[in-house]
This record gives sequence, C-alpha cells and structure tokens, in this order.
Amino acid sequence: MRINILQHSPNEGPGFIKHWAIKNNHEIFVYHPYHFNGILPTPAETDLLVILGGAMSPNDEIFWIKKERLLIQELLDRNIPIFGICYGAQQIAKTLGCQISKAPNKEVGWAPVQLESSIIKGIPKYMTVLHWHEDTFEIPEEAELLFRGNLLVNQGFLLRNVIGLQFHLETTESGLTEMVINDFLFPISSNALNQTPKDILTNKFPLENKNIISTLLDYIARWNDDSLA
Repeated sequence: MRINILQHSPNEGPGFIKHWAIKNNHEIFVYHPYHFNGILPTPAETDLLVILGGAMSPNDEIFWIKKERLLIQELLDRNIPIFGICYGAQQIAKTLGCQISKAPNKEVGWAPVQLESSIIKGIPKYMTVLHWHEDTFEIPEEAELLFRGNLLVNQGFLLRNVIGLQFHLETTESGLTEMVINDFLFPISSNALNQTPKDILTNKFPLENKNIISTLLDYIARWNDDSLA
C-alpha cells in the first residue's frame, strides 16, 4: 500500500503513523505543500491519504489549501481511505460541506476524550490525548461522532473509511518536545486547559495512544474487506 502524507508544519510530523506504516510494510511518501508550491500526490498513486495538522485554517484563501480539497474530493469519490488530524480533519469536513469555525474553547495540552461509537473494536472508552487547536469542525452529514471531549464535543468522526480527529494521537514523545519548543507561545494565550509548556512536557506520556492510532488506521485500511464493510 502506498501511503501519501500531507505535512503542513516542520514540527508536526507523522510520528506513530510512520511507525504503523513501517510495521505493515507500506510505502510512505511525505509531501510538504506549504513549502514546495502546493506539490501533491495524484489520486491514482494514493492508496491511503493522511492529512496532518498545521497552523493554517481551511478557511484561508491559499491556493494549495483549495487544491488539497480537490484531492480529498476525488479520493472520496474513489472510496480511497483518508485519515485527517486537526487541520486535516477540518479539511475533510470542509470538503464535505461543513463549517469550520473558532472553537468556544481553545484547547492546548492533555485532556480526556470519550469514545462514542462501537463500530471500531479495540478502542478504550476513555483516553488522554494531546490537544493543539483553536478551531473546530461540524460533523459531516452521514458521518458518526467517534470521539467527544469535555470542552468541545466534536473531537472525531467516522464516515465509512474516512476518519477525522481534532486531537493528536500520532505525536511521539520526541515529536511533542519539538512541538512545544517551537510553538511554545500557543499554549500560554487563552488556553482553556490552563497548561503551560512545562506542564505539557512533564505530563505522563500515554504510550497506549500508539496502539489506538494503529487500530484506527487498520480499520480504514481494511474497510473494504468483507468482514468490515
């Protein structure tokens, strides 16, 4: 399987997604459209698309952001699995006609989310995850609410072989350090979780999140199997 990854910030890489891909002997191709003039993969060379987070918004009038949504729409039409994180989930939702707006509470740091769907087996009911966002998405029509949070309800959705998460399961311990040291101003301004950069770094890292994101990726990658469809 060829996995194409759209990365939108030098300090928000694929993390545990890359671990999963290597373990399953998948090919990985990472694109940086924000830096390389909107270079994207074609639908024909995409078996699974991963759209990572970033500081931009789907509402921004930037040509490559619009170009990404054209790719997302074609993959949706072709029934190709897509996995979006934070900005990536918002891009999927906007492609599906949903509104992207400022969240009522900016969340930066560690906080719990609750599983709301029983479709994907092997996911714990409660988990502690990394939040790094101030925008939110509507749940797309026909999609199912996958995760909810205490301050923000819409934390994840599932639409057949498409998953969008507002939070970050992919971030490794070293990746978290990279995020905090480079974007340390983001947590200290109007953060509803009231966590400082030091708080975020010293929190016990939930290693089980590696297994959770692997289970989610396994599901969408194998969705067309008779046992799952």
